[in-house]
Amino acid sequence: MRKTVGNKVVLIGAGDVGVAYAYALVNQGTVDHLAIIDIDAKKLRGNVMDLNHGVVWGGSRTRITEGTYADCEDAAIVVICAGAAQKPGETRLQLVDKNMKIMNHIVDEVMANDFDGIFVVASNPVDLLTYGVWKFSGLDSSKVIGSGTVLDSARYRFMLGELTHTSPMSIHAYIIGEHGDTELPVVSTATVAGVPLSAQADLEGDFAERIEKIFEETRDAAYEIIDAKGSTSYGIGMGLARITKAIIKNQDVALPVSAYLEGQYGEEDIYIGTPAIINRGGVSRVVQLQLNDHEKERFEHSASTLRDIQVKFFPAESAAE
Repeated sequence: MRKTVGNKVVLIGAGDVGVAYAYALVNQGTVDHLAIIDIDAKKLRGNVMDLNHGVVWGGSRTRITEGTYADCEDAAIVVICAGAAQKPGETRLQLVDKNMKIMNHIVDEVMANDFDGIFVVASNPVDLLTYGVWKFSGLDSSKVIGSGTVLDSARYRFMLGELTHTSPMSIHAYIIGEHGDTELPVVSTATVAGVPLSAQADLEGDFAERIEKIFEETRDAAYEIIDAKGSTSYGIGMGLARITKAIIKNQDVALPVSAYLEGQYGEEDIYIGTPAIINRGGVSRVVQLQLNDHEKERFEHSASTLRDIQVKFFPAESAAE
């Protein structure tokens, strides 16, 4: 019989992203138990000690432990941050070969311990690896979620907020598609404090040019951050914590994650960044944004880019398109 699932999370991979996620999770007090798995046992021990010493100032008494795959049996969520990191000048798609093998091994270990919760994947290239985790696990697609464009959308909202002198919390705008070079902004439905972005009358200069420039800065931000400090971590760590909270608290909130498409946007059998309603069951439903013709063309290109690589790893599934 399936054990009652509480608020336990297993984190696999305690590199920069994993530790940033763990730190955000502890500060927000979202989970009861965080078990962390990493191949570097000595560094893991230090991180667990360090995190536990901050629990007294956190939102609740989170229990943080050095985990093993046996912890997955009663976990609500397994978050995967393991894998080769993106190097300066390297695209996310160039990581796929080595990281797909790592995902296969990790998922085999997790499923061997009767895991029946929700996978959240952050390793890059996240869309392709999330598809791999879904295939390797045999779980329903609703229970396998990638971090998708949650970070890209946050960057975009922040930069639009700077431009319009508005809190990013009052800006609703999405980046969708591949978490990578072919992603795209959905300008047609974006709003600033409820007003369509395209109707912002106080913007100086050429509107379309300035908005496209902000998108380019959003898309390329990771390269700049990696060049400056070696990795992106805080933004994605907080994004993963937000996804975790949406699941644990059963929030039915729309977040731009990597979700499985079954006809939405005219695409099937692919994981890609799109808003989706997230709750305790995982992805409740995919939200299909109303794209204009230019956005549709860019989204189709993004999906095609992912599928061209996906077919090399899962030819039977992709060939059935």
